[in-house]
Amino acid sequence: MRAVTLPSYGGPEVLTVADVPDPELQPGEVLVDVVATAVNRADLLQRMGFYEPPPGASRFPGLECSGRIAALGADVAGWQVGDEVCALLSGGGYAERVAVPAGQLLPAPAGLSLVEAAGLPEVACTVWSNVFQLAALQPGELLLVHGGTSGIGTMAIQLAVRHGARVLCTVGSPEKAARAEELGAERAVRYRDEDFVEVVRSLTRGGGADVVLDNMGAKYLARNVSALATGGRLVVIGLQGGTKGELDLAALLGKRASVHATSLRARPLDEKAAIVEAVLAAVWPAVEAGEVRPVVDTVLPLEQVADAHRLMEGSTHVGKILLTLD
Repeated sequence: MRAVTLPSYGGPEVLTVADVPDPELQPGEVLVDVVATAVNRADLLQRMGFYEPPPGASRFPGLECSGRIAALGADVAGWQVGDEVCALLSGGGYAERVAVPAGQLLPAPAGLSLVEAAGLPEVACTVWSNVFQLAALQPGELLLVHGGTSGIGTMAIQLAVRHGARVLCTVGSPEKAARAEELGAERAVRYRDEDFVEVVRSLTRGGGADVVLDNMGAKYLARNVSALATGGRLVVIGLQGGTKGELDLAALLGKRASVHATSLRARPLDEKAAIVEAVLAAVWPAVEAGEVRPVVDTVLPLEQVADAHRLMEGSTHVGKILLTLD
């Protein structure tokens, strides 16, 4: 099969499409003929040598895909060859075929093309597990999303608004601000020109954000804590702004607030399966009703994977960047 390999670490030019052996199907797994996959920030880190796959996972990049079931491993029930699916992966999405634990499969949602479905699993599972399960966002509360026009940001805005929450987000340009507000954000803060802490305080009359979903890490840590409301929950899911920051415990204690740092890729199979099951129950009906949609910026063939990585690094996109294999 064709797959994107990493003969070395470095820039987008190291991404190499090559012929490799098909994956070996293990008990409890399903073999998927991949139609499309998506580019995520984690793929860029893996390409540069900073984010190794978990033990036993495919060495090829790609944390989600869509396609059709080609074969069932032993002990798999509830699926049939030919079913159209999308999947949460620990790796291997940048390939013509991938072996997926059955608990990480989702039926392709009605109303979406199979290509569009490739942009759903990672963002839906990340947002649902962090914003709604871990941080327990409630109707009427305020969610602050950093990177509001990223794949995760666009999904978080839509799901939170549907849930009855208020949403603020940070973005890098007026154009992105307009797109975020079209999706339902009450206010998109242009971080190059505005202080998100001041905007949050102004719009809440000093109350603060109940939940902050953060992709920056150290760079925003102190300001995120300042922006939290009493009882607020900060959830850190990315480290684009560094790994080490100073945490003011007195400020956190005074607000009776909490800080969580989580990742999805290396979680045990049973935890991932539980998240996928929850997403199927809570998010898929909204997708199939047209209330929540993956926002797709660009679709490129697998052979243009380097261009897809350059596009993500340039941060001019809104939503997901997809790669097709058909």
